[in-house]
Amino acid sequence: MSENMNAMSAAPGCPEPAIVPTQHLWVGPALVIVALATLLLWIAVFVQTPLAEMPRYFMQRYFVLDATSMLFLLVINSVFLGISVYMSSRVKTSQVLSDNMLSRSALTLAFMLAMNLGVMANNLLLLWAFIELTTLCAAPLVAQGDAGVARRVAWNYLLYSSISLALTFLGLMCLTRSAQLQGLELNFALDQMAQSVAHMNDSWQRLGLALMLFGLGSKLGLAPLYNWMPETYEAAPSSASALLAAVQFNISVVAVFRILQAFRGHDPGFVSYELLIMGCLSLLVAAVQVMAARSYKRLVAYACVSSSGVIAIGLSVGKLAAYGVLLYIVSNAFVKALLFLTAGRLRAIYHSNEIKSLSGVIRVLPFSGLLFAIGIFALLGFPPFGSFLAEMLILSGIVQSGNLIVFTLMCTMLTIIFVATGRSIFPMLWGPSNWQGPRVQETWVTTVPKLGFVLVLLMLGLYTPAPLSQLLLQVAQSIGG
Repeated sequence: MSENMNAMSAAPGCPEPAIVPTQHLWVGPALVIVALATLLLWIAVFVQTPLAEMPRYFMQRYFVLDATSMLFLLVINSVFLGISVYMSSRVKTSQVLSDNMLSRSALTLAFMLAMNLGVMANNLLLLWAFIELTTLCAAPLVAQGDAGVARRVAWNYLLYSSISLALTFLGLMCLTRSAQLQGLELNFALDQMAQSVAHMNDSWQRLGLALMLFGLGSKLGLAPLYNWMPETYEAAPSSASALLAAVQFNISVVAVFRILQAFRGHDPGFVSYELLIMGCLSLLVAAVQVMAARSYKRLVAYACVSSSGVIAIGLSVGKLAAYGVLLYIVSNAFVKALLFLTAGRLRAIYHSNEIKSLSGVIRVLPFSGLLFAIGIFALLGFPPFGSFLAEMLILSGIVQSGNLIVFTLMCTMLTIIFVATGRSIFPMLWGPSNWQGPRVQETWVTTVPKLGFVLVLLMLGLYTPAPLSQLLLQVAQSIGG
């Protein structure tokens, strides 16, 4: 069972029963303090380190602080702070979370340590290892979800992740073989890899590049190996779903960025073609599955598959859409965290993930219902959120590249996803309510982090501060060529 479930005696129509933790009362506040301290540390580093002085290398150049790592360190730790506040606040109303808070917090901190180090890794093999470590930390968190399916889903998640990372590692070996055939020594240090691969232009290199993109694309939930994502996001506890969707997703994005930074100028057509195919397939799959979804968490998960498709298509366009892709990725991190944490609140009250079991949510849970609606609007690319501006920039880049077929496909699939999502979610939020009790009281502690996510989304869509805008632009230039 997950933190989303209260005592079995609680029934829909009754408020959440209060739970008084009997031990480890310090764990929740300690987790929040660690998350806040880490975020403040990286904000201080960002403020005090001019972009002109980046990159900076550490530990014999195995780690680097450059524009890419700086951006994603800020994003993942901002999201983590919100997740930690959510976990701390849920201890008082979830017996399962109260009993397992110590072990879950330890796994979460180990996960975040691997994430921070992985984002800063300056070696492709080291980055691959940190992605694997985040998977090993996340699997036990997934296993603490709904009884009966969570452990099976956790094993499936581990299996899919292992296959994805095995394909990525096989790609690295193919690159090594290509270098050996040409009498070269391949350097996996990311700041030197571009010079190494510049001399390689054979079938082994292309096979290696294809396998790496395919493996990492699978970690991003791109078709065809996307099945793990909806199943895992639905079955996992909401805090774990948010960690996977809004945090772990980004380390795979960083790995793709590092590969693009090394290969984009050397073999741009091949890279773009593979990303374009996976992106279009993902949009098609998401459009079909969203129409069939009967669970609001699974629906959001399939929308995440759609988002991955948009990112892949945008990356295939290159510099014309690079800034839009980056803005889209950053916006989606906060959108996913907002939706999954709010979904956890809905599950805690209604004890169901089924859309048909919920109606008139905004009358019962005014704040959570409104925040879920805002998250859906942002996910679907409504103004004035950052995701809207990002989608417009990506579509503009596609048009400028002359690929009108992809432009039409993307617009059509996004329209289908919008209609299907609205048809399911809007009656759930605003329909007639069957709730038998009074409105559920929501504390400010549970809403403040989510309001923070909303403010970030509005800032990205309306006005981005100059230092952050310059950071986004520098990363966009590095991946767009």
